Amino acid sequence: MSGVTGKERDAITVILGGGRGARLDPLTRLRSKPAVPIAGKYRLIDIPISNSIHSGMERIFVLTQYNSISLHRHIVRTYKFDPFSRGFVQILAAQQTPEDDTWFQGTADAVRQNLRIVTELYGELVLVLAGDHVYRMDYGDLVREHVENRADVTLSVSPCSAEEVGGFGAVRVAPDGRVVEFREKPGTPEARAGMEVPGDLLERRGVAADRPYLASMGIYLFDKKVLVEALENRLADFGRDVIPAAVSSRKVYAHLYGGYWRDIGTIRAFYDAHLDLVSPDPPFTFGDPGWPIYTHPRYLPGARVSGTRFNRAILSEGSLVIGSTVEDSVIGVRAVLHGVTVRRSLLMGADPHPPEGPPGAPPVGIGEGTLIRDAIIDKNARIGRNVRIVNPDKLTDAEGPGWAIRDGIVVVMKNAVVPDGTTI
Repeated sequence: MSGVTGKERDAITVILGGGRGARLDPLTRLRSKPAVPIAGKYRLIDIPISNSIHSGMERIFVLTQYNSISLHRHIVRTYKFDPFSRGFVQILAAQQTPEDDTWFQGTADAVRQNLRIVTELYGELVLVLAGDHVYRMDYGDLVREHVENRADVTLSVSPCSAEEVGGFGAVRVAPDGRVVEFREKPGTPEARAGMEVPGDLLERRGVAADRPYLASMGIYLFDKKVLVEALENRLADFGRDVIPAAVSSRKVYAHLYGGYWRDIGTIRAFYDAHLDLVSPDPPFTFGDPGWPIYTHPRYLPGARVSGTRFNRAILSEGSLVIGSTVEDSVIGVRAVLHGVTVRRSLLMGADPHPPEGPPGAPPVGIGEGTLIRDAIIDKNARIGRNVRIVNPDKLTDAEGPGWAIRDGIVVVMKNAVVPDGTTI
């Protein structure tokens, strides 16, 4: 924990958890994006909540809307504070009120519709977080920098290349760190012209010269009064509307974050994040002893393994792996593999009580003789014997019964049934 005290400890955290996550389809067809399982046993929402708790900011709201049942269940079961603590993780679901009878229209609108609840608590700062990024951050550093600069708004930024910045908000800063320009997703050379950070400023900050752009991480710290005023005009989105307006009229500063950060916005990014986890020297781990990522305790037995070869893999509790080969892959909780070859893939495992399959369907798990390569297998999948999930035609995007291909990655959907001998 960062040791945040006084004004900093009173900061209120608001996590945006209501987006549809269309670019993560089909993983988000039956759940919200922050509820998507990651790293075998966690959910994406665990990351910002854990970072907040470790940073000493334990008053946390999670705004939800789309496909939110599993997200609600996970939060309620996982995050419980003792009765003598001020801490809480409270869900604020989209609702109709006398003031608003519509769904959230964007990230800023979601906060605006809950502004009365958020701002009635004591505290002068509001920290707004995305619910779909992988990183480890002490928000106390962000708060202290905000206070020292006497800023109205501070946004966290990460160095990136020209190819990467097109997917984010690009930030241009003065030598003192004040934001002088914000452009949302400058995808062309013309759109990002002039947004490079001067080389001497990069050098002073210890940033590599091949990453001359600063991408907004979707982490915003507001003075509460400034946030209230900014949302009075009913702007819908932070990145598109609120932050650009604030840059032109308020003291907005950038907090440079130099650690590992990955936006899980697409199937490819989600897949690549898992390959990072099983690399020989992983840039991120969920089990850092000083800053672990919390999740729901399942009280499952350790994995059972027999006659299996592992190489660069994560194996979660409650799984059963017999006579298989697993390389560069993540195996989730309660996964069952018999005589299977898995390479560069993510298997999410199974729920404690998966739904019954149709008559004659294979059992939950992966059948004997099956080959899985460059794929994501969602929970409760029933994959038969001698199945090949290898994308033999090298398709970029396609879809069939119970499966889809996104960015060249095969995704077998949650609760899908794949008969014996199928090739995908």
